[in-house]
Amino acid sequence: MTMIQVGVCGWGDQHELYVQGVRNRDKLSVYASHFPIVEVDSSFYAILPQRNYESWVKDTPERFGFIVKPHQGMTGHQRGDTASGSRRELFRQFEESIQPVVEAGKLKALLFQFPPWFDCTREHVQYVTACRQAMQAYPFAVEFRHQSWFESRYSERTLDFLREIEATHVVCDEPQVGKGSVPIVPAVTKTSLALVRFHGRNKAGWRDPGEGQNWRDVRYLYRYSETELAEWVEHIRLLEQEADEVCILFNNNSGGDAAANAKQFSEMLGLAPTGLNPRQMDLFST
Repeated sequence: MTMIQVGVCGWGDQHELYVQGVRNRDKLSVYASHFPIVEVDSSFYAILPQRNYESWVKDTPERFGFIVKPHQGMTGHQRGDTASGSRRELFRQFEESIQPVVEAGKLKALLFQFPPWFDCTREHVQYVTACRQAMQAYPFAVEFRHQSWFESRYSERTLDFLREIEATHVVCDEPQVGKGSVPIVPAVTKTSLALVRFHGRNKAGWRDPGEGQNWRDVRYLYRYSETELAEWVEHIRLLEQEADEVCILFNNNSGGDAAANAKQFSEMLGLAPTGLNPRQMDLFST
């Protein structure tokens, strides 16, 4: 039977989950009383020390899962030429840093999210292959953000390519605003895991947040309606027919909507997560 799990991208900003006075270092433990999976995005901005991962492993229950984003220098977000030697060292450092999660059996996948300008070219296909080879010991997911990968002439070839390198295709829901966005492609390329990410549908803020606005605060400012989520139930049912596990992540964090939408969607799918941390209110119940 396919396991479906729902969570959000990052736990620090999910303010509605935390009572007043909860310390930052305790937030993951509280988060893990609500959801069974989470995406680690702080690893995208820095190579984190192992002690961070060790702490997160201790703060979460046995069956909790982490989807970890590799450093931006590994996915081409840092424009300009990077010496191959320094890139290899970056991969080595990242791999070393995540070992506590790996050894605990809590790594769901490494999420290689490539930038919007990373288009479908031979050079980029070769680079994705090289990333896969470097991380061949770990579950590996790929999120493309340039529309060319899923144009009619390339879409099936893209999916076949991901199957060949044993990578999970990340299914996205996001605004359709040109080349820097991808359509919904509900396909399974690795039967062990299907991964879905909800980015919101804020068309106006996706490319141009406006003068003086932080792009991240604007881009992901969106609350999914029940009707919009209902459209996705059928997609998830199709994915679960082909995958052993389906992980669903909400990234519409800017206005505190991700956790609420994640809980709403869990209910619509009839999910009742087990093996979570005890809720604070339950600790004192009789």
